[in-house]
Amino acid sequence: MAVFWAVLVSFVAYTLLRLARLLGEASEVVRDIGEQAGPLLDDMNRTVRRANEQLGRTDVITKQVAGVTQNVSAVTTVMTSVVGGPLVKAAAFSYGVRKALGNTRDGGHSGRPELTGRQNGKGRR
Repeated sequence: MAVFWAVLVSFVAYTLLRLARLLGEASEVVRDIGEQAGPLLDDMNRTVRRANEQLGRTDVITKQVAGVTQNVSAVTTVMTSVVGGPLVKAAAFSYGVRKALGNTRDGGHSGRPELTGRQNGKGRR
């Protein structure tokens, strides 16, 4: 029975030594993480500040683009009303003149084939 207790005590002592070594390594890891946490947090703060600056610049650019878009829209509206209306009227007038001159040359025919109606009630239905 003494051998059993000796083996048991040896096993418990070995397990405690391994556990002590594991706890020592864990404490080193925690210490290293604690030492590196400060610089990492500083880097994160700088990164967030830079991102905020870039977002601010993007906001300014977006507002400027919106202003340019409004100006282009206003210029387009003005140009459409100033040039578009008279241009459409001139095009319609020139088309009417061409058609009128074309009708007098052809002897009153417009050059279109005449549609013939149904004859004797026969045809496609």
